[in-house]
Amino acid sequence: MALLNILEYPDPRLRQRAQPVAVVDDKIRRLIADMLETMYAAPGVGLAATQVDVHQRVIVMDVSEGRNEPLALVNPEILEREERGIGEEGCLSVPGYTDSVERARRIKVRALDAQGNTLEFTVEGLKAVCIQHELDHLEGKLFVDYLSELKRQRIKKKLSKTARRDGGDNTRRRVPVI
Repeated sequence: MALLNILEYPDPRLRQRAQPVAVVDDKIRRLIADMLETMYAAPGVGLAATQVDVHQRVIVMDVSEGRNEPLALVNPEILEREERGIGEEGCLSVPGYTDSVERARRIKVRALDAQGNTLEFTVEGLKAVCIQHELDHLEGKLFVDYLSELKRQRIKKKLSKTARRDGGDNTRRRVPVI
């Protein structure tokens, strides 16, 4: 497994729409394993393939307290949304920032698992928010898109300044673990 570079806002690659996965094979399973390792190391509770510059419809997450319940979803889609609520969100691609975002509190999801089996389930709370957040990434959308233009500009300016200081690249450096 390997740690992957996480793209940071305002990197334009984060705006690229992910393509459906044609077949869940060893390459996709390797991507899932690498994404989980990267997510845990970051540390985060969710990660979309778009965030690691792979534009396929794959997300991973683990919202458990023990960080021992990983979930990988391939070609995920939301079938139903219920109740709306506002909660605090952050993002590995927008480090150091959180803000309030309105999302559905309960969702019904369909996806493939890492073996290519179809899953269909209903979730609520943090798991529902996390899936919606990661699905946004697959569509080229970030949580900052829900914020005011003024807030987005402030975040973009600060993160762009950090990227220039770090050599102009909007990725968080990861050292591969062998």
